[in-house]
Amino acid sequence: MPRRILQGQVVSEKNDKTITVLVERRVRNPLYKKVVRRSKKLMAHDENNQAKVGQNVLIRECRPKSKRKCWEVIDRKNEEEQK
Repeated sequence: MPRRILQGQVVSEKNDKTITVLVERRVRNPLYKKVVRRSKKLMAHDENNQAKVGQNVLIRECRPKSKRKCWEVIDRKNEEEQK
């Protein structure tokens, strides 16, 4: 089964080896045809505690690491690299 890969922004790094990532997606309302933003906060495993608040990261689905954590960080992107 393929693993999903999502991109989001780190909003919390307070836990050890865990970050909280805000993932936003855009969906179109079927009736009114208006584009609406939907967001979800996901817990992701960060083995070396390298991700910082405000960074954009790529996360990949993995086996459950704990009760709420079933994603892992695969790539970090700084604001300098994006420009």
